Amino acid sequence: MTGMPDAAEVERRLAEVRAKRGYLLPHHGLLAIAAPGLLKGYDAAYTALALTPRLMHERPKEFVWLAVLTACDEAIATHHIAKFRAAGGTDAEIELAIRLAAFAEGAPRFAFAAEKWGHHLPAYDRARAYRAALDALQAGSGVPRGLVEVTLAAVHTTRKGWWELALHIRGAYDEGVPELELAEGISYAMFPGSIPNFVDACGVWQGMVARGEVAASEAFRIWGADAANQAGFG
Repeated sequence: MTGMPDAAEVERRLAEVRAKRGYLLPHHGLLAIAAPGLLKGYDAAYTALALTPRLMHERPKEFVWLAVLTACDEAIATHHIAKFRAAGGTDAEIELAIRLAAFAEGAPRFAFAAEKWGHHLPAYDRARAYRAALDALQAGSGVPRGLVEVTLAAVHTTRKGWWELALHIRGAYDEGVPELELAEGISYAMFPGSIPNFVDACGVWQGMVARGEVAASEAFRIWGADAANQAGFG
């Protein structure tokens, strides 16, 4: 066990975070005082998630972030707006990211029509209706469809929209999105949208691979083949 740090040590810890990030959020200070080991682990995880370049270029990466943050009502992370603009992102693209988050929020209405009114609307196709609405929303935006698929996969992860997530995983494969890019995009839902939701989203994708619903790579097929052995405790 460790005791309360003195003022100089607290200042040192806070300065270390501020020097790396350029800003401080409330939890940085709390963890710096109460759980410096946890702060160090959190910082390492956040650095790997959000700061270390992976496959996505900065502009599409930050586009996904903006949609996820909007979907989660996450107001504090405004640095992502600055990062998106610095990468060449436009206000029109920011507006599209907001609209995609709003569109995802309304997705259950397509399920309602199919499930509750299906006997009155025998020709109604939930997936077709959803896709038609999305086509209209995205029309003329200039944002690649593959990025829209990845973005909505991440957004639906935050809201436990597993039917929609599966639809967009298939859509990402159809658009030729690299699996590592799709994985990166979905991972951005992890912190603002909850790690348990991210775990479940990975399970949705893994199940799709296991059932042969997507043309997965060899590495992902190995992951899918082990789906039956990757459940929680009990």
